[in-house]
Amino acid sequence: MRAAVLEAPGRPLRIEELAEPAPGPGEVLVSTTVCGVCHTDLHVMKGEVAFPTPAVLGHEVSGTVSAVGPGVETVAVGDRVVASFIMPCGWCRHCVRGAEDLCETFFNFNRLRGTLYDGRTRYRRTDGTPVAMYSMGGLAERCVVPATDVFGVPEGLPLGDVAILGCSMLTAYGAVHRVGAVRPGDDVAVVAVGGVGSAIIQLALVYGAARIIAVDVSAEKLKAAEALGATHTVDARAADPVDAVRAITKGRGVAVAFEALGSPETFAAACGMADDGGAVVVIGIAPAGTTGQVDLSRLPRRKLRILGSYGGRPRTDMPALLRLVERGVLRPQAMVSRRFGLDEAGAAYEALDRGEIVGRAVVDVAPG
Repeated sequence: MRAAVLEAPGRPLRIEELAEPAPGPGEVLVSTTVCGVCHTDLHVMKGEVAFPTPAVLGHEVSGTVSAVGPGVETVAVGDRVVASFIMPCGWCRHCVRGAEDLCETFFNFNRLRGTLYDGRTRYRRTDGTPVAMYSMGGLAERCVVPATDVFGVPEGLPLGDVAILGCSMLTAYGAVHRVGAVRPGDDVAVVAVGGVGSAIIQLALVYGAARIIAVDVSAEKLKAAEALGATHTVDARAADPVDAVRAITKGRGVAVAFEALGSPETFAAACGMADDGGAVVVIGIAPAGTTGQVDLSRLPRRKLRILGSYGGRPRTDMPALLRLVERGVLRPQAMVSRRFGLDEAGAAYEALDRGEIVGRAVVDVAPG
């Protein structure tokens, strides 16, 4: 099968022929239709996040089940499915209490070693050389996913529209619903309105936020944010973003400020935007070792809360997202601004690195 392989950080993606993967017990083989293009992959490509190489990246996938491993009864060959980037094991101390976003098995095996949960990758070159998997390694014609992480797509929903539920939408749902706990009437700010930030805007609208303030340095992204439901926009190149947000909220600040980039500057801005008793929800993945500053006197005196949010809880949150899409409440297709073929996967990430992607780009691994 064909796959886009990262040989080493700093090297371009290269299309290779890999050996056909096969699912093990409790696993599902998915013929990939679409894979989303995420900034976290870019961190790996640039060496900002350590990960074994050679590797197949891509962790937002939709497709069709082409085989199931022993013991799998939840899906069958031919089912249309979507998968999330967090692949819960179901048995670690966090999964058994429902906190799948902290799954130790996922982090220890996949994120540290690039394998599935028996310690082996399902990808190999034709000469037998192992190729690491970043999540399921979705930039390939077929990928292997734990059965705990495949979710049936309702009839009528195109597979090309729902792939981005698996990371950008799941991450936004975890941030808005679980960590930020946005309530009707809340004012919120979204600092950086790329793929995840765009999804936060849609979900903040679903949860009844009164003011949804989009902050970015791209006029094109801010225009797209308005189309998705932002009530106000702030161009951080033209005005101090903290002052602008406080002016919009009549000096109070926002109940929840979402930081969706992962830089010291955007973190500081988000902290400055939060109201007394408000929350700063940090979602953006910064390069390892990056630090941010906060006025420590404000934390206790003004009851500022700084919270980290990583993805969501797939087995409850992915079905919830699919229901929202089925009802037309969420429109993931409205976030997809560019589509690339598998041969163009490298160009997709180059465009992302240059800041050219508005919302989300996807790779059509198997068009149609």
